[in-house]
Amino acid sequence: MPLPYAEGPEHCLHLMSLISMLDHDLALVYSRYRPVFFRKQLECMNIQLIEVPDEEYKSLGANVLTMAPRKCIALEGNPRTAEKLRAAGIELLHTPGKKFH
Repeated sequence: MPLPYAEGPEHCLHLMSLISMLDHDLALVYSRYRPVFFRKQLECMNIQLIEVPDEEYKSLGANVLTMAPRKCIALEGNPRTAEKLRAAGIELLHTPGKKFH
């Protein structure tokens, strides 16, 4: 999957910075850096997208670990993303962690 240049080559960016699958039909996404064709492909596959707010992307709001369908672990400190996940029926566990800016 092509990744955007974003903040430059010295900046750590990987696919889970842009999308975390939560179930076969549900994904947590950050759209600002995601290619348009990728979003269209997800929509064609009927995958519901939960958007991470800009201010929580920088605190790793898009980078969650799915343990089982609709059950995931996320870093503390991203309340808007957590609210969206819970509203979508996600069982959410939190962990403290170092945040990179």
